[in-house]
Amino acid sequence: MSTPSTETKSTTAFLVQAMIAFGISFAAICFGIVRLPLDMWQRGFLLMSMLFLVSSCFTLAKVVRDQHESSRVNHRIDEARMEKLIAEHDPFKIN
Repeated sequence: MSTPSTETKSTTAFLVQAMIAFGISFAAICFGIVRLPLDMWQRGFLLMSMLFLVSSCFTLAKVVRDQHESSRVNHRIDEARMEKLIAEHDPFKIN
């Protein structure tokens, strides 16, 4: 017994929009850091902070995705066990 896939996939347009938004925001913050009237070490601090923030965002997104996928797998396993029990159950069988 197979169940239809309920996986939601992002459209190409959404993926492109997300990539463009990331690129624009990354370029804007870099431009802002370069144009600020600061010393080099202050710009370096802001740049390192920005890079750390971006890498932390990617890590957080991956962890949330992995946790969600893990819960879906556990839910599917529980459903399969329940379906097996229901399929094996015969209400007219006398013990």
